[in-house]
Amino acid sequence: MSRILACLDDSPYSVGICDLAAWAAVRLGWEVELLHVLQRKSAVTARHDLSGAIGLGVKSNLLEELTRIDELQGKLAIEKGQALLRAAEQRLRDASVAGIAVRHRHGGIVETILEREAEAGLLVMGKRGASSEFAAAHLGSKIERVLRASTKPMLIAPLSLATPVRVLIAYDGGKSAKRAVELVRQSPLFSGLPIHVLMAGGDSTENEEALVRVAEALAQSGATVTTELRAGAAEAVIARATAERPGSLLIMGAHGHSPLRHLIIGSTTTATIRLVEAPVLLVR
Repeated sequence: MSRILACLDDSPYSVGICDLAAWAAVRLGWEVELLHVLQRKSAVTARHDLSGAIGLGVKSNLLEELTRIDELQGKLAIEKGQALLRAAEQRLRDASVAGIAVRHRHGGIVETILEREAEAGLLVMGKRGASSEFAAAHLGSKIERVLRASTKPMLIAPLSLATPVRVLIAYDGGKSAKRAVELVRQSPLFSGLPIHVLMAGGDSTENEEALVRVAEALAQSGATVTTELRAGAAEAVIARATAERPGSLLIMGAHGHSPLRHLIIGSTTTATIRLVEAPVLLVR
């Protein structure tokens, strides 16, 4: 049985992560691995925490007190992580997810996620992490790092999740967009959901023919398919179309046509994720 890796932290996005992972797990019949990583402190940070504000001549009992406080904070962080995992596990059970594995790790967050995704077929993360109250319109730095290095399809949860009732494919003709279409055509995750294929671009014969080919491929799976060609900047067009269709799961390629696609995420992709308030599935 394949597995979904759901990456949790103490941000407000954790509820959406759980609900999105549960939705996918029930439809696919997969297990869910709940992962929480307690990030280790660097040696430099630790030294600063304990001694950065201590002046000359301060007695050792102050350093001992700071050490004790630091140890208590570490224990509290562990307890918070374990409580988060227990609550997430219960939420998944309430959503009828049968197989659940729980992992609480210490180490680098990004490195641990990439290690655990080797055993997963799908990755679920929040749009932002524990610092989500800052720069809320931006994509979290750690999710950007994971996106650059990950090889698996990734579901990105919004702050508030509406259960997906339709699929919106943002199609640009790139390789990853074509793989996204093939995934939608084959995976039971999308079974029974109406599909709308959107292309941002000018009204040309080439674009219209591309949409016809995509619609024909998707229709082979028995899906109800509609297409649309809309002029404008891709990220604005996609965000507007998603907002017009509540309950949409937006699916797009992680990379566009950039020659640097093996190094960075497509600029349209990151801009779109920032703008939409819907779950997004990125396909490599």
